[in-house]
Amino acid sequence: MFIEPMLLATAPSPFSHSDYIFEPKVDGHRLIFSQESGVIRLYTRHNNDCTQQYPELHTLFEHDIVLDGEVACVDPATGISDFEAVMSRFQAKKADKIKRLAGTLPVTFVIFDILQYKGKDLRKLPLMERKAILSTISLPGPAFGIVPYIEGAGEALFEQIESWGMEGMVGKRKDSLYVSRRSDAWQKVINWSYAEVFITGYRKEEFGWLSAVLDGSGKLRPAGIIEHGPGPKEKRAFYGVSKGIVSGEDRNFVYLEPRLRAEVKMRNWTKSGMLRDPVFTRFIV
Repeated sequence: MFIEPMLLATAPSPFSHSDYIFEPKVDGHRLIFSQESGVIRLYTRHNNDCTQQYPELHTLFEHDIVLDGEVACVDPATGISDFEAVMSRFQAKKADKIKRLAGTLPVTFVIFDILQYKGKDLRKLPLMERKAILSTISLPGPAFGIVPYIEGAGEALFEQIESWGMEGMVGKRKDSLYVSRRSDAWQKVINWSYAEVFITGYRKEEFGWLSAVLDGSGKLRPAGIIEHGPGPKEKRAFYGVSKGIVSGEDRNFVYLEPRLRAEVKMRNWTKSGMLRDPVFTRFIV
């Protein structure tokens, strides 16, 4: 059974509050785990069936259950989830590759909520009652875990998350019901990284600025496309200046001389040296 997940609002900064619990944000992808009449089905937040991708999660609980959580591939050296490894698992479609990756890149289902249990819908119970029920359930194997939380002290947790290099944290109201939409009762705080980039071009159709960074030898290399962040004022300023520094174009892009610099915030650097989810913050002049 697929249940539309409850989505996170974004908090402007870390916060503490006695009405909230705070959890580390796991850097993987959302997963609804459904066990009905002894049959397991796994779904992404967009209702895509991904049951075959994760054979290590095909282990039955004692009773039928629907759970909400995150699929993670934990780096054994750091104890932190590796997002690119999770995506490698998710994108695998052939049975032989899935079997091989299950051995080399095993996943963990990190559970943070229980939506149904023994045929009973729990979504109208307050969060802390759902957490109490979840804490009593025996996990069926080592590929399952429950996300820890603390009460009230969000800012202290976020300091630890920054020091560990984790993705961020989530604050949840203790009395929150589970609703299948975005809600201010659950708020994420991302542990952003920052970088300075050169803007070296832009898309002709949908919005996007090409970015580049200096490599170790002082040469520019591509670093990804900035799709979010600038407002109307910044866009007008950019396109006004860019007219005078065009260096070429092709079917999809206009290329610019590397004169414009900007600061971006991002989730992290990918293993191939690209910006992950870059967001424009300001021009550097």
